[in-house]
Amino acid sequence: MTLIERRSLLTGIPLLLAAGARAARAQGISANTQGANIRKVSFPNSAITMVGNLYMPPDFDANRKHPAIVVAHPWGGVKEQTSGLYAKRLAEEGFVTLAFDASHYGESGGEPRFLEDPHDRVQDIRSAVTFLSNHPQIDANRIGALGICAGGGYTIHEVQTDLRVKAVASVVAYDMGSAARDGIATAPISYEERMKILARVDDQLTKEAGGPPLVQQLIPSKEQWTTSTPNFFKEAYEYYLTPRGQHPNAANRYVVTSVGLHMAYFPFAQVETISPRPLLLIAGEKAETLNFSQDAYAKAKEPKELIVIPGASHFDLYDKPQYVTPAVGRLAEFFGKNV
Repeated sequence: MTLIERRSLLTGIPLLLAAGARAARAQGISANTQGANIRKVSFPNSAITMVGNLYMPPDFDANRKHPAIVVAHPWGGVKEQTSGLYAKRLAEEGFVTLAFDASHYGESGGEPRFLEDPHDRVQDIRSAVTFLSNHPQIDANRIGALGICAGGGYTIHEVQTDLRVKAVASVVAYDMGSAARDGIATAPISYEERMKILARVDDQLTKEAGGPPLVQQLIPSKEQWTTSTPNFFKEAYEYYLTPRGQHPNAANRYVVTSVGLHMAYFPFAQVETISPRPLLLIAGEKAETLNFSQDAYAKAKEPKELIVIPGASHFDLYDKPQYVTPAVGRLAEFFGKNV
């Protein structure tokens, strides 16, 4: 099926939802949507204590083992935001799901706070998979992984070397490395600009000399907007810094020198090694990050699928029902078939 055909398919969104329910039932998973139950859990990631929310299906049976999905959140986010929404919705489709705070964020440990280290984020996902693999009510042979935004890029990277994950999916995947080196569609970065950023990072590392890191605001406030502020950052503000999606544990802060780590990060370098396990990429037609999903799709081997949601921007797929609902329907079908 071509990408154009997949786009056409999505105009019949109700069919996807029905298909997702059918696939779930075919795997012995209930598509009951009366609400998921949440359990606060913690698990180790080396010396760091990770904290997550484990979402249980409405008809959860403690006497049998269930399929499960790890859900990773975006850069700067926490488990109560979009990753928690997807975790809840997939739990209502019959899966046990785990949305957790990345190390250095939210209720999870990790110092310094607000460090965005790709290595740490990948290890976070691996630790979450280990937790589920050892859970007495989880079938260790039926674990999937899902990531949103940067969590999508990290998840695709982690699964390349974690065969415990039987199927992987992303929603608006964000390649932290490519974004740092080259920018996104509406905010490209030239080579000269990249070198200036690295020079500033190097200067800051020298100043810190092992001391407290410089932490700054991640998303600019409205007062900081100019005529050249990309729409991507405006949409980020509307989600993270308004009642729509804000959460007190998401502090809108980041360690400035994190960007130097991003420059050397290539999450899709071995994406073909995910095969023969299936890969599903969901992106928005109007998302400035669509090229990241297209890049991963081009590099991946079969079985793979790229679904483009018509009319959706990057942040529309964080929480807007008209876009999240078809995405969840396709995810439920995908995981119902493959885990």
